[in-house]
Amino acid sequence: MLEKNWKKTLLNKNSNIKKAVQCLEINALRIILVIDKQKKLLGTITDGDLRRGLLKGLKLNSPITNLINKKFFYATKFMSTSYINKMMYSNQIHHMPILDKDKKVLGLKVLGENSLIERKKNLIIIMAGGRGSRMMPLTKRLPKPLLHVRNKPILEHILLKAKSEGFRKFIFSINYLGYMIKNFFGDGSKWNVNIKYLKEDHPLGTAGSLSLLNPKPTTPFIVCNGDVISEIGFNDLLNFHIKNNCVASLAVKPYELRNPYGVVKVNGNRIIDIKEKPISKSYINTGVYAFNPKILRFIKKNKHLDMNLLIQNLSKNSKKVLAYPAYENWLDVGKPADYKKAKRKK
Repeated sequence: MLEKNWKKTLLNKNSNIKKAVQCLEINALRIILVIDKQKKLLGTITDGDLRRGLLKGLKLNSPITNLINKKFFYATKFMSTSYINKMMYSNQIHHMPILDKDKKVLGLKVLGENSLIERKKNLIIIMAGGRGSRMMPLTKRLPKPLLHVRNKPILEHILLKAKSEGFRKFIFSINYLGYMIKNFFGDGSKWNVNIKYLKEDHPLGTAGSLSLLNPKPTTPFIVCNGDVISEIGFNDLLNFHIKNNCVASLAVKPYELRNPYGVVKVNGNRIIDIKEKPISKSYINTGVYAFNPKILRFIKKNKHLDMNLLIQNLSKNSKKVLAYPAYENWLDVGKPADYKKAKRKK
């Protein structure tokens, strides 16, 4: 939540430690935002920083200069709440300054020790049963969702992203080397979430395993591919889905492809038009969906069904299926080149 009394955390850079202690006592937020005359943020000081400084022999009249942490996380007013929450949770920080383009302080977002994020009752189902054939030999002895990116399995990145937005109920749909996923995540208690599993006896595609849900969800739910690393807000997608009273909502990402050649449009032998290296614009499927439980009636029990066919069937039956434009960072780790890119990305 945004802290109402954030201005009490502001302290001029020329202050001494005594004033810093007083500032902490007044704001009761365990953090100080150090600013210059123009109210630009220069850094932060926590109660822990003060304690360590005093233990090292600094006096109350010592300047705060050596205590300022100049490497700090911050957000802008243009960032979505779900994205800010993800940043805070992933980096295990409880305070996030909100800055304008000139780094002037606009506010402070605070998460409590037990997280002030509203817990969602909605379910998140992660499709993690594929063989990952295109990723061989990396997936010969390890399921693709367990491949590590930045010291964590891909699936754990998805879990933490969802948890940072308040989701606590998960179902992992598993098949190929599924026991390894189950052994790693267990019931989710390590992450303070609840995880259950759908076990496919044979490959059911990207939608077929939803027929195995028992009990069936009674509220809208999220489905996400288990090889997607993204900053798409699950909560934002869910709110869009509910607000528009959809049966299905698909997060889509704008995609541009430049043709490296001049394109000639002809009618028979007659040239109609020539365009030099045109750009074709389209939307791509991100593998992140929101569904109304009604869609389960369109999925036959234990039968193979891919998500694109399910979406097509819903549209053909005049069900309300909408595209949710997603502009956040997104990467489908489907090929070795994608995996290398994901590991390089910070």
